[in-house]
Amino acid sequence: MNKHDLFQQFVAFTATLHQVTQTLTQNVKLDHITALQYKILEYIQVSQAVTATEISDCLHISLPNTSRELRKLQERKLIEKTNDKLDRRKQVIRLTIDGEKMMTEAFACIEEQFSQLIQGASQKDVEAISEALAVLEQKVFQNKGQ
Repeated sequence: MNKHDLFQQFVAFTATLHQVTQTLTQNVKLDHITALQYKILEYIQVSQAVTATEISDCLHISLPNTSRELRKLQERKLIEKTNDKLDRRKQVIRLTIDGEKMMTEAFACIEEQFSQLIQGASQKDVEAISEALAVLEQKVFQNKGQ
């Protein structure tokens, strides 16, 4: 397979990934959280301590919109901001205990949906999927910010 064909396959994969992600998350009880706020919480959960700029860049949201949504999440006590120890001008954003609880519940719902998707997969299939994901992470997604 040449690199152009691989790229076309990758584009199709990412489009399908977005569709599957939508399907997996559609039944998550968001407790009056918007889809955008959920994506922000999910990013914080997966990435741990992040800045507003990192959230803005990753989710392709303007920094003012990101700040507004973070303020709403902070008012709901789902996130907290602290000053970065190395650079006092930066604020680091983390989930609060309530935010972690909400995301744990959301991920449990998503995991249940995922389990249904792969219920027909053999142990060999599961291992192949895991290996494929590891290769994608190492060879494609490791350079995500560069």
